[in-house]
Amino acid sequence: MSIFATATGIGSWPGTSARQAAEIVVGELHSLTPLTELPARGVGADLIGRAGALLVDIAIDTSTRGYRLVARPGAVSRRAISLLGEDLDALEEAWENAGLRGSGRPVKVAAPGPVTLAAQLELANGHRAITDPGAVRDLAASLAEGIAEHLANVARRLETTVVAQLDEPSLPAALAGRLGGVTALSAVHPIDGPVAVELLDGCAARIAAPLSVHCCAPDIPWDVLQRSQIDAVSVDVVVLDAADLDGVGEFIESGRTVQLGVLPGRPVTPRPGVEQVAAAAAAVTDRLGFARAVLAEQIGVTPACGLAEAGLDWARTAVELCQRVADGIAADPDAA
Repeated sequence: MSIFATATGIGSWPGTSARQAAEIVVGELHSLTPLTELPARGVGADLIGRAGALLVDIAIDTSTRGYRLVARPGAVSRRAISLLGEDLDALEEAWENAGLRGSGRPVKVAAPGPVTLAAQLELANGHRAITDPGAVRDLAASLAEGIAEHLANVARRLETTVVAQLDEPSLPAALAGRLGGVTALSAVHPIDGPVAVELLDGCAARIAAPLSVHCCAPDIPWDVLQRSQIDAVSVDVVVLDAADLDGVGEFIESGRTVQLGVLPGRPVTPRPGVEQVAAAAAAVTDRLGFARAVLAEQIGVTPACGLAEAGLDWARTAVELCQRVADGIAADPDAA
């Protein structure tokens, strides 16, 4: 069974307390515990800002629209490094308190994917880095190196297996040429599918650990993901249409894992029960005609992206429900 075919957290987490976040995910997600991302802390704590703590020999700073590449590390890079260190310290403390050192429970770390990073970082001239093929290659190599070092550090500190997740919310727009330029006359040309595959595969090769790609945007590029060497794809069920279901089916048939975001990122009333959430996951594989055993072997269960704006109570509820659903499916997939 795939290491990703279970419950885990996806995307960001609400609040500003790294210790509180770590205590919750260590307590609730016992099969694949994520290192949380807390964007409410501001600069350096969000998806792209975290790259400031991971990139090797490349630095970032803030711009009027987000983040930009700079020649030397400054306050933003130092803040990103400090916040990531705070997150890891909190996870290590919760890990120790739970007696998990040497337990074998895997941990997942997340980082922006190479395409999204290049799409969202600006060059010195204000254009997106993705408009410069050389900058894209340099960013991807630096990112992969930094993630590999990050995984090794987490594995050493927690004495456990560590897997990685690349967040690629901008991948569909980059492939379709929908990214806005500095002006209406400076269009951002689409990135070629083979280039996107090469960037993902380059990261996978350097990271050398089980790797998933999370994409919460519509128009998921299943052809790119299918041709890549990644081990799993994480998607929100609310964005899946008929074409996406075909992509899910082909990815599963290739022997890999699909993680389904079956719980909304915002609170809902009445609160769904375990049976309802399990049925939502089973509905996807049932519609594709797969045997229920596939649920236990190749399907993960997660909340949808967006928990950072959900509030702590719902975030805790969501991951608790996902873990209970995954445990139930592992015990008896036919009961889902």
